[in-house]
Amino acid sequence: MPRKLDLRSGRPVWSAYRAPAVPTAPLTRDIKADVLIVGMGISGAMMAETLTADGHSVVCIDRRGPLKGSTSATTALVQFEIDQPLTKLSKMIGRTSAQQAWRRSRLAVSNLAARIDRLSINCGPTRTQSLYLAGAVLGPSDLRDEADARRQAGIAATYLTPGPLAEQFDVDRDGAILNHGNIAVDPRKLTAGLLLKAQERKARFHAPVEATGIEDSADEVVVATSDGPTITAKHLVLATGYELTDIVPATGHQIISTWAIATRPQPRKLWPGRAFIWEASDPYLYMRATADGRVICGGEDEDFVDETRRDALLAAKSQRIAEKLGRLFPRLDTTPQFAWTGSFGTTTTGLPYIGALPRHPRIHAVMGYGGNGITFSQIACEIVSASINGLSDTDAPLFAFNR
Repeated sequence: MPRKLDLRSGRPVWSAYRAPAVPTAPLTRDIKADVLIVGMGISGAMMAETLTADGHSVVCIDRRGPLKGSTSATTALVQFEIDQPLTKLSKMIGRTSAQQAWRRSRLAVSNLAARIDRLSINCGPTRTQSLYLAGAVLGPSDLRDEADARRQAGIAATYLTPGPLAEQFDVDRDGAILNHGNIAVDPRKLTAGLLLKAQERKARFHAPVEATGIEDSADEVVVATSDGPTITAKHLVLATGYELTDIVPATGHQIISTWAIATRPQPRKLWPGRAFIWEASDPYLYMRATADGRVICGGEDEDFVDETRRDALLAAKSQRIAEKLGRLFPRLDTTPQFAWTGSFGTTTTGLPYIGALPRHPRIHAVMGYGGNGITFSQIACEIVSASINGLSDTDAPLFAFNR
């Protein structure tokens, strides 16, 4: 069952903003449902909302409780640009597939924005431009090629030379790609809003409850729990984030440590337009503003060794991130008011694994999110709900475990 991981430590900025409480109950007896979802973070919440809207009876469990895993550690830059640039991804999986993955990612962001609006979820969604700065991975001429590749895929992209970049955004770099159509959200409020919507439709939430064993047959899945009772469902969805379950194949997947800071609110000192900014470097630096004018900045990623090492580096990494932020925007007060660290999964291509597990058609999983966790969670709930409803999603093979 899940390999336990302490997913974050430090104090994420989202603790400064209150999210609605999501009530849960203890699990006291054996229960049945159409779908059991393990995990009550952003992925589990999206799944629960989608599946209850489709009329399924849903049970969610989480070994910590709602909103307690890595959801709070995300910087919630909900962007469609995949970690792997389109030019590089095309060399890995072929141009047609790469273009389709990027287009599907862009569609997911606009679907999520529409969904937040339709459900009236109060998570402060704001439409945001994004700037992808020249760096060590893609220099100015590579960035021009990348902008061309995006346009050929039907994704509007503007290449900015240093003059317009400095003029429009106050950024001093050799070049950048400007994209439109991303959103910024408060991830805890979004997760809570989706869970509460599912609960209105009679979803049952039990926590803290840990899944300790899975038995699947041709027509059902039975999950044993730490509390004793079992849960029987027609389908099981593993939305355990970066804590993989033993049943999920871990090929091409690795765990990365990342660090982030948030400054005090300083709306008057922010760069024009408050675009998301990230750079074509490895590890890359990325930043966004909150609605009240804080700057969230993160990066310095490295391979995960263990929680102790990751947590011990928090002070040094925070200082380095603050210094890098200060070099880009000298007018900002980059002193961290919040600093935190977390672990997340990545794959070689940057694409997640989504769908039924090989040889286990009733067990669906989502794995390896990289920097697009929330965007990929939206794609996952579209693909998995189609599968549970007996439909097929034309892009499912792009993300399948046996791709």
